Amino acid sequence: MGEEPLVRWDWIWRNWSTGRAGSIDLLLGQHVLMSLFPVVLGLLIALPIGLACVRWRLLYQPTAGLMNVVYALPSLPVFMLLLPATGLGPATVIIPLTFYGVAVLVPAVVDGMNSVPDHVRQSAVAMGFTPLRRLIQVELPIAVPVVLAGLRVVAVSSISLVSVGALIGQGGLGNLFTDAFKRDFPTPAVVGIVLVVVLALFADGLLLVVQRLLTPWVRARGNT
Repeated sequence: MGEEPLVRWDWIWRNWSTGRAGSIDLLLGQHVLMSLFPVVLGLLIALPIGLACVRWRLLYQPTAGLMNVVYALPSLPVFMLLLPATGLGPATVIIPLTFYGVAVLVPAVVDGMNSVPDHVRQSAVAMGFTPLRRLIQVELPIAVPVVLAGLRVVAVSSISLVSVGALIGQGGLGNLFTDAFKRDFPTPAVVGIVLVVVLALFADGLLLVVQRLLTPWVRARGNT
């Protein structure tokens, strides 16, 4: 009798789309949603905090220190601490990942805004731009590459960390890992790993395309 193969293709075909809660396609959809929300919410929260730190520079050091503490917190104990308040739901995973995203994106926003040359700001002021117009039309576009670099880190880390939520039943593709462990059956784990890696590569590539579309002058400068 031969050894059990690492990948059972027949199991994948049978479980890809069954309509049941544990089917691979549904777990993939859950994983995408639970990864997407922390990225979007993290950016929406980090942007005003980062802009405030640029405007009032005394805020940055204590804020950066707090962000470092937040990012250093291990995800699983945070999930457990949230359980009494949020229960066994997606929010238990999404909330900590959002804070991790904010911890990465606040320094990215500050660094991006600090990368705007002073003479560019002065030119905008000389042209009569209001502070809000200068921010939207001049400063934020120049800061985009740095901010999106941080966003790429957040997207990839969120896709990875969502899997940990499987230990409380809300891990998307991470449920394939726990299923493989419980049954001593490696195929679900292999499928989960491959799909997580593909998702991370896709998200990183998509954000890279967005960055190039939003900063055509960078590409044009590189071609000269």
